[in-house]
Amino acid sequence: MTSESLITLLIVDDHPVVRDGLRGMFESAPGFRVLGEAASGPEGVARAAELDPDVVLMDLRMPGGSGVAAIRELTRRGARAKVLVLTTYDSDSDTLPAIEAGATGYLLKDAPREELFTAVRAAAEGRTVLSPAIASRLVRAVRAPAPGNEPLSAREREVLALVAKGTANREIARELFISEATVKTHLTHLYAKLGVNDRAAAVAVAYDRGILG
Repeated sequence: MTSESLITLLIVDDHPVVRDGLRGMFESAPGFRVLGEAASGPEGVARAAELDPDVVLMDLRMPGGSGVAAIRELTRRGARAKVLVLTTYDSDSDTLPAIEAGATGYLLKDAPREELFTAVRAAAEGRTVLSPAIASRLVRAVRAPAPGNEPLSAREREVLALVAKGTANREIARELFISEATVKTHLTHLYAKLGVNDRAAAVAVAYDRGILG
C-alpha cells in the first residue's frame, strides 16, 4: 500500500496508556498511519497544524484544555483534518457541543476495533459517524421542542388571557376556581415555554406569535 493511500491520524488524549493502545491498534492494521499524539486540546490544535493529518481522534475532557474547544478552533482555522471524537462520555452536555463545534463523528471508547476502523475511514471521507447510543440521543434532542416553542396547555392559555387583561393573580385564581399558588405555577410554566421572565414580556410574545388574538 502506498503512502498516498494511507489514512493519517493524530491521537489526542490525556492518558498515555490510551494513546499507546490506539497507536498500536492502528499501526497493526493496514491502511493507517499515526503521525503523532497530543495530551490536550491546545496541543492537539498545534500538532494538527504541524502534521496535517486526515483524521484527528479527539478525547473531550482533558485537564490541559477541552476537546470541544480544540474542535471549535480547528473548525475556525479551516483545518483539513476531520475530527472523530473518541470518549467515554455520552451525555447531552458532551455530545451536542462537540457536534456543533464541527466534529465529523462521535464514538465511545468501548466501540469494537473494527467499528473504530470503519469510523475512521468514513470520517476521512467526510461522512458523519455516530455510535448508536449517540445517534439516538441526537435524534431525541432534535425532536424535543426548543425552549420558547413548546405549546401552552389550555389552562395556561386561560391564565395568559387574563394576564393580558391586567388581572391580578388573586382575581385569576377566583375566576378560574384555583388557588393563587396554582396560578403562580401556571405562570412559571408558561414563562419557560415562551422564553420570558415576566408578565409583560409573556403578553407581548403571545401576541407576536398569535397565541393571543
